[in-house]
Amino acid sequence: MISTWSTAAGRTLRAVRGSSAPMTYGLIALCCLIFVLSPASGLTRANGTGDAMLAAQRTYFHRWGVVPADLFDGAARDALTPATALFVHGSWVHLLGNMLFLFVFGAMTEERMGRVQFTLFYACCGYLALLGYAAANAASEQSLVGASGAISAVLGAFLYLFPRARVTSLLPFLFFLPLRFPAWVVLPCWAALQWLAAGRASDGPGVAYLAHLVGFGLGFGYAWARYGSRRGPKGRLGRAVAGDGRARVKAAPAPAPEGENQP
Repeated sequence: MISTWSTAAGRTLRAVRGSSAPMTYGLIALCCLIFVLSPASGLTRANGTGDAMLAAQRTYFHRWGVVPADLFDGAARDALTPATALFVHGSWVHLLGNMLFLFVFGAMTEERMGRVQFTLFYACCGYLALLGYAAANAASEQSLVGASGAISAVLGAFLYLFPRARVTSLLPFLFFLPLRFPAWVVLPCWAALQWLAAGRASDGPGVAYLAHLVGFGLGFGYAWARYGSRRGPKGRLGRAVAGDGRARVKAAPAPAPEGENQP
C-alpha cells in the first residue's frame, strides 16, 4: 500500500514539474490533499462519527480558519489565519467548485505572470481578500475558510490579461447548454452577481461574497498596474495572450464558488 501511494505521488510530482503551470496544479493538489486528510472530508476515522465528527470539524475550522472577532486582538497566531484559511475547505462541493475555477483560469494566468510572481500574487491577494472581509465583519465569530478570495483575484487578473479569451459556460436557465462567451462578458457578469449577493448577505454561515469582490478587484488592479504599459497600439498584450487574444477556455463557471463561512 505504501509503495502504491509513493508511486502515485511520484507520478503526480513529475507531471506537475513538467507542466507549463506547475504552481496552479500544485496548489490544486495541495488543497485536495489537505481536505482529504482533514475532518471536513469525513474520511478520517480518527475523528469519529456523528456529533464527534461535527465537533472535530468545528475545532478544525476555528483553528485554521479566519475568525474576524479574534483576528484583530493582536495575537500572532490569529494574524496567520488568512494564509492558512486559503488551504481549508468546508465540503466536497466547496473544494471542487473552487478547484474548477483555479484549474480553468489559473494556468493561463500563471503562464503570463511566471511561477514565482503568480504564487506571490495568489497568496497575497488571497490573504488581503480574507482580511478585507474580516475587517468589514469584525464582530463576527464565524470561521471563514476557502481559497475563493485568491481564486477571485486570479479571475480579475485573467479578465485584464485575456479579455477576449472564449469561456465555455453552462447556463441553468438555458438548460445547461454550453455557450462560448468572451471573458470580458462572463467575468464582469460574475462580479456583478457577487456584488448583488453581497448586499443581501448576512454574517452567518454562507458565502463570503465580499471576499470574492475584494479578491477580484485586487487581481484586476494588480494586472492593470503591472502589465498596463505592455499593451500594444491595439490594446492587446503580447505573445502570452495566444497571439490574437482569442484563446479558448473550456469551463463551467457557476454564479459563485461554494460558501466559505463555516459554523
